[in-house]
Amino acid sequence: MTVRAGLVGVGPVGDRIVRCVRERSFPLSKPLRVMATSARTEILGGEQIQIQETRAELFEGLDVVFFAGREGAKGASVQWAQTAIEGGAYCIDNGSDFRLDPTVPLVVPEINMDEVSEETRLIASPNCSTIQLVVALAPLHRAAGIKRVVVSTYQSVSGWGQAAVEEMERQLPACLRGNPVECDPSIFARPIMLDCLPHIDRFMADGYTKEEMKMVDETRKILSEPDMPITATAVRVPIPLGHSESVNLEFEQPITREEAMDILSQAPGVVVIDGPTEDPAAVEYRNDPQELQYPTAADIYEDRYKDMVLVGRIRQDNTIDNGLNLWIVADNLRKGAATNVVQIAESMLARGIIG
Repeated sequence: MTVRAGLVGVGPVGDRIVRCVRERSFPLSKPLRVMATSARTEILGGEQIQIQETRAELFEGLDVVFFAGREGAKGASVQWAQTAIEGGAYCIDNGSDFRLDPTVPLVVPEINMDEVSEETRLIASPNCSTIQLVVALAPLHRAAGIKRVVVSTYQSVSGWGQAAVEEMERQLPACLRGNPVECDPSIFARPIMLDCLPHIDRFMADGYTKEEMKMVDETRKILSEPDMPITATAVRVPIPLGHSESVNLEFEQPITREEAMDILSQAPGVVVIDGPTEDPAAVEYRNDPQELQYPTAADIYEDRYKDMVLVGRIRQDNTIDNGLNLWIVADNLRKGAATNVVQIAESMLARGIIG
């Protein structure tokens, strides 16, 4: 069974979609058809690829179209999804335009793939920080019922885009020399290098940012819990790739650290990195025989972890009944974006919806 697939939009997410399609051996009958606002040749996924200017006729004959995010004055899916659907394709959108549309399912395959059927022509993929959060939360919620969520994020600059990565890299030499650091205010309000900015996306009237409210609203939708109490603080940190999250959970039912570790160890898409460290320096140099292992953003560069959600620092919150703390890490451009949309297509193929 093979599939004709298209991609609208390039940039870091488009690059990762190309990589995921190749690395996961997604069964294409013909090369991925890549479209953008202009025709050109670019390196995507380590390959030189001819990009075509997006036109209606290019969607004809495609089984599925991936939208990498924003492309042009409006979101690419706003401009082109209906055209793709009329051409016979299913659309999987990494952009934000339809995530909270009640008629469009917001899907993480490990959690709610059953919301997709043959009649579902447009599917939304959540925000990167939401995806890694709900992959870890969903199995715990099924086991003990989450009563309240408090989450603080530590998000890499690549979540803004490639220009933000370049901005951070430009600032590093000045920081190291102790010189004044120039800042492009169209990217971040303040210099990001050697600092942490509790400011992702625009501020709203109540003082929260749009990024924080995305996490709240999208998590509620994915878990089918419209009234779940969730509060978030989203922070940009000076690393190129990988988002981390500190999560405090309160449950309806008792749940121990050991039970949570067992549940998460068996959960699809999750890798638990916890328990006694295997680093001999913990005792020899740091004199800590009780030191634990834990994931960090550096781990996502390993092939075995790049498409997974890593969880560690699992521990009881002794200040409340039925409380747990978690530390969650994932690649924001892979599982937080590209991998998730490709996994949706893989699940649709496995269910006979496409192909």
